[in-house]
Amino acid sequence: MITTTIIGTGNIARHLYRVFSQSDEITVSQVAGRNSAALKYFGETATLLENGTALVKSDIYFLAISDDHIFEVSELVNDSKGVVVHTSGSVPMQVLSNHTNYGVFYPLQTFSKQRSINFKEVPICIEANTEKNRSLLSQLAMSVSDQHYYIDSEQRKSIHLAAVFANNFTNHLYHIAHSICAEQQVPFSILSPLILETAAKVSEAAPYEMQTGPAKRGDLKTQERHLSLLEGQLEKDIYTLLSNAITKTHQNNQP
Repeated sequence: MITTTIIGTGNIARHLYRVFSQSDEITVSQVAGRNSAALKYFGETATLLENGTALVKSDIYFLAISDDHIFEVSELVNDSKGVVVHTSGSVPMQVLSNHTNYGVFYPLQTFSKQRSINFKEVPICIEANTEKNRSLLSQLAMSVSDQHYYIDSEQRKSIHLAAVFANNFTNHLYHIAHSICAEQQVPFSILSPLILETAAKVSEAAPYEMQTGPAKRGDLKTQERHLSLLEGQLEKDIYTLLSNAITKTHQNNQP
């Protein structure tokens, strides 16, 4: 049985707590945080994190907190035997080098409090300062997910960048599309089959091969009509920038 302490009360902390609590191989000994209201979600394992708060001894301590506070909060862990890990995609593992045993446990997924995630499908990126610690993190990852990878800090930093393009930027484009639909009193759900098909296609082939639309075709008249429909300059700039990028990419790679 692997014992764990989760420090943090946000989205990732909640999802880790849920999946760990459902595992027969993992015990959540404690969830510690500074938000007393958010701690209510974690029941009897919850502990208010204040100066002098004693953390329960665990095999692994998860710092499921904002990037800027990882080093500061890690100083509260005084256990030299337990492995201290953060869950960030962009922070190097070495930020925890003040500990004897440390690493990274990065679930590559977008997490929201209101949505349940099938953790078995979530890729887990692992890094550790020793083979023993890596083996422990691997064991834990395999108990909750069907995919885990040994990814160093440089690789993880770039993967996180790729994830921002694939998820965060794409979601903002969904927001713009939602606004356009709302202006015309058309349900955004009309785009759902298109969105799902696009995601399915890029799961089966390279996104470059799956590109369609007026920018790839060099259809300037359609692009001009689209621009005339957009009222905000920011949206016009985004449309123009992305169209130019698509056109340039496919023109430059034509045989």
